[in-house]
Amino acid sequence: MKVLVTGGGGFLGQALCRALRERGHAVTSFSRSAHAALDAQGVPQLQGDLADRAAVLRALDGGFDAILHNAAKAGVWGRRADFHSANVTGTENVLAACRAHGIGKLVFTSTPSVTHRATCPVEGASAENVPYGEPFKSHYAATKAIAERAVLAANGPELATVALRPRLIWGPNDTQILPRLVARARSGRVRLVGGGENLVDTTYLDNAASAHVDALEHLHAGAACAGKPYFISNGEPWPLRKVLNALLRAADAPEIRKSIPYGTAYAIGAVCEALWTLLPLRDDPPLTRFLAEQLSTPHWYSMAPATRDFGYVPKVSMDEGLERLRAAVMTQ
Repeated sequence: MKVLVTGGGGFLGQALCRALRERGHAVTSFSRSAHAALDAQGVPQLQGDLADRAAVLRALDGGFDAILHNAAKAGVWGRRADFHSANVTGTENVLAACRAHGIGKLVFTSTPSVTHRATCPVEGASAENVPYGEPFKSHYAATKAIAERAVLAANGPELATVALRPRLIWGPNDTQILPRLVARARSGRVRLVGGGENLVDTTYLDNAASAHVDALEHLHAGAACAGKPYFISNGEPWPLRKVLNALLRAADAPEIRKSIPYGTAYAIGAVCEALWTLLPLRDDPPLTRFLAEQLSTPHWYSMAPATRDFGYVPKVSMDEGLERLRAAVMTQ
């Protein structure tokens, strides 16, 4: 297939481009800027803003068979308008371009955060029996939920759609989660919330990419996965303390030894949100109410629906992924 990847220069985006090329598909990236790593892969690149409908219409007018819509504004803090522009308006523009150019397949990168509900645990569940979360304390989660609903509602005879919700993607060359975790661990500014014994799922980068290509290759009008959301993970839930400390060891950073009660963390998060709203502070707050809830609650999922409907089976285990991460860090 001829496939366009939005956000192809990002952490997951580059992995999607690699996985598609490895399976013989022709790949083009659409993102805000050019990326040397994609040049090295031989991936053609188009530049533009997803919130600019004319730019999206031009980019998708290239005879594409399918779109992997991965680009998004992520994060725990920021203006709602910025999240809405990237995540909602951007997705609406991609859907409009698919219709305008007769593109028949759309795989949407969503997030498990669209189902987050305060301290409600999710243990071994599948997407078909977990409702959307409300009210949202995170602009990211709120806008991704709107976008996911729009993508799934667009499924039909002319455009088959599916939404994947990979949980906490990690691996070599991460520019977001791992660097921030390492920096805070080295400065002694990171704490577990509630002890860190809550079981959580995570997803090694290559597994997340494989899930997207698996879904793409099974997707068509009337397919078992068409019009549905799916949780994606390694299928190996670990206590959060074990996950974070394993990542820190792989990055040669100090482990987390201290924790704070959930109630204290939630109160600190509320204070931080108030301060960051009132003051001209540019960096992200160290804690928010949403983060406090996420860090203290079990979140792990069943991979059975993804395996049943599009053959997803995680190929890289947690232990193997950590070895790959450690080797990459040592090389860098």
